[in-house]
Amino acid sequence: MKKIISILLVFMLAFSCMACVKTTEPKQEIVPQASQMKAICELATMKCYYHNVAKYTREDAAGILWWKKDRRFWIEYDGIVTMGIDASLVDIEVDNDTVTITIPPAKVLGFEVDETTLNEDSYIVDTKSAKVKAEHQTEAFKQAQDHMKEEAEKDTLLLANAQQRAQKLLEDYVNNIGNCVGKTYNIKWIYLDGAKELNEVDLENTSDSETSSIK
Repeated sequence: MKKIISILLVFMLAFSCMACVKTTEPKQEIVPQASQMKAICELATMKCYYHNVAKYTREDAAGILWWKKDRRFWIEYDGIVTMGIDASLVDIEVDNDTVTITIPPAKVLGFEVDETTLNEDSYIVDTKSAKVKAEHQTEAFKQAQDHMKEEAEKDTLLLANAQQRAQKLLEDYVNNIGNCVGKTYNIKWIYLDGAKELNEVDLENTSDSETSSIK
């Protein structure tokens, strides 16, 4: 009986020592992390779908002297432009209950013409045009890509939508961390060149037709 009691006392002593060690270990504080915020920004990209008709013109492309002809045709195509913010430029500082986030402006991250939408019917040749060959279609395709990128870079509404979407996701992330640890964080933004203007664009009154190409 004494042996059994001794064993129980040793077990209880060992358990209490383990409990003391566990309770005295410092708790790891949960705070918003820059790496996680960068990952959020990478996931917050926005794909915009374009449908456009681009004109190709090359004067005096064929013939001699007074018999020269211009080469004129149109190309109809669909394209996809990816917009978002450069995650590598996002930074965060946590000072007690204040979270300061540095964010760059949204920009065009990628663009491509959907080649599956291109076929013989996509090229409309002027009846008076010089002959159109494969290399001319390739050149027109390249011009179409450049044109699509230029148009997307000028689309303030879509850029603002992409940036504000990323900011909302970052705010939700910080607030969720705060809810987990019982804190109410005060979020402050530092806008890099051009980001403040995009943040101030009013998207509330945007019509459905203007945002129908946003995914």
